[in-house]
Amino acid sequence: MKPVRPNATRPPILDGKHHGAPSIFRPENLLREARRQRGLPNQPVPRICLLDPDGDIVRALRRDGRGEPFSGWACYHSDMLTFTLPGDAAAEPIGIVGCAVGAPYAVLVAEQMFASGCRLLISVTSAGRIAADLPDGACFVLIDRALRDEGTSYHYLPDHRSFVEADVSLADSGFRALSSSGLSVLRGATWTTDAPFRETAEAIAWAESQGVLAVEMEAAALYAFAQARAASVLCLAHVTNRMAQVEGDFEKGEANGAHDALRAVAAIVNAWRGQQVEGLGA
Repeated sequence: MKPVRPNATRPPILDGKHHGAPSIFRPENLLREARRQRGLPNQPVPRICLLDPDGDIVRALRRDGRGEPFSGWACYHSDMLTFTLPGDAAAEPIGIVGCAVGAPYAVLVAEQMFASGCRLLISVTSAGRIAADLPDGACFVLIDRALRDEGTSYHYLPDHRSFVEADVSLADSGFRALSSSGLSVLRGATWTTDAPFRETAEAIAWAESQGVLAVEMEAAALYAFAQARAASVLCLAHVTNRMAQVEGDFEKGEANGAHDALRAVAAIVNAWRGQQVEGLGA
């Protein structure tokens, strides 16, 4: 006899979730063992970190000789570089992990970043066009909500909402800063998918009907993690393609978009630092 699920109308991924319960497997414990096995120092990561799912920023930093390996990063599955943003008078180091593509991997790395001392995480991922009225050429979308068409977010937040939202204060300050950066920037919703090669015409039309501007692979999960862990996370989508439906697609600009992405990151970082100073003075 087949086992009877508690509610046969719900997908199995929603069963057995206890969102308020602590996890037995903790990122800080994994990091402790990784440091022990690999002889790594117990060294905090920079307070500002960056996820670069496409790896273009990391490749540009390495090519320009500006990225330094961070010896204290104990994650088994990735490497971290540190660098300083162009024109940053404070010369504050930024930690960056490249190629953390997809919701599960992005959140796995994010968990370990915050367990290691991160206080602000920015993700800059490439994205495909959904909305028909997006401007021509590449543009950025500051993601203020993301459609949960992936699995990871459901382990962090209940399933009663289809979208998960960014922190309003962080999104507001980030968008104000980006609006003065000279970059082409919009603010709105994206569709986070686990299956980019299942972006059917019907799925695209449905996502557009929900007010979605672009499709990517990490934001819903990162925002669910941020809400569950009270972590500061902001996601940008660099809209660069039409899902390869035309030749000459995926053009991001100079250095595969790395220079524009770092301009966007610098604007957000400066705004966030200003908020921290104001908070200290309050």
